[in-house]
Amino acid sequence: MSAPAHPDSTDLDRIHAAVKREKEDLAPESQPAPLWATFLLMLVAIIAGGQLGPMTGGWSFDVSNPFALAGGGDPRPGGAGAGGTLDPFALAMKKGASGYAVCGGCHQGNGMGIPGQFPPLAGSEWVTGGTERLIRVTQHGLVGAITVKGAGYNTPGGMQPFGAAMSSQDLANVLTYIRNSWGNEGTMITKEMVQKVRDEEKRATQWTEADLKPFADKNVPGDIPAGPGATAAAAPAAAK
Repeated sequence: MSAPAHPDSTDLDRIHAAVKREKEDLAPESQPAPLWATFLLMLVAIIAGGQLGPMTGGWSFDVSNPFALAGGGDPRPGGAGAGGTLDPFALAMKKGASGYAVCGGCHQGNGMGIPGQFPPLAGSEWVTGGTERLIRVTQHGLVGAITVKGAGYNTPGGMQPFGAAMSSQDLANVLTYIRNSWGNEGTMITKEMVQKVRDEEKRATQWTEADLKPFADKNVPGDIPAGPGATAAAAPAAAK
């Protein structure tokens, strides 16, 4: 009499063989491409694209811009169609608003500053007064206690100079913007005015309030092309 079959005496090899028969082996040509081949194809595509661009005249926003296809220029804010119609003052205000981002952290977006530390720009005699003092402050920085609108301020570390970080045009745009925002009104400051101060003053240290007193009401000479107090006929300025 034979012993009963053990419940675990199943022929595992036979079951595995059946499973393997149901899994179709991949043909050699259907194996995944090796990584080096994928990398090589990408490299060829990049080189080919670089060669094709110059051969077809290159990519140009003026040509490829979908707005330009309608024949009306770029109608988006700040696009070529809109910027080309701005006079120098309006263009300086537009660009100055963007450049003011580097100042807003201290003087705040509303130009009100922080009591005791960062003086306000809104209604500030430092902003609406002589253009030469304002240019010198932003060009070389300011350190020590100062008085603005009758209140005292002492910025930790002082105001840092922006002359090395901003071009004469960028600096002129920002200064024009703060002189005509938050209720302020003043003549625009041009690139030529900023450059004139840069050429004349090679100071390597920050100013103090006492140092700047002689320039408090002094304006840098030069034509004011548009805006308040314009002295020259305004001409449309192309957006850059």
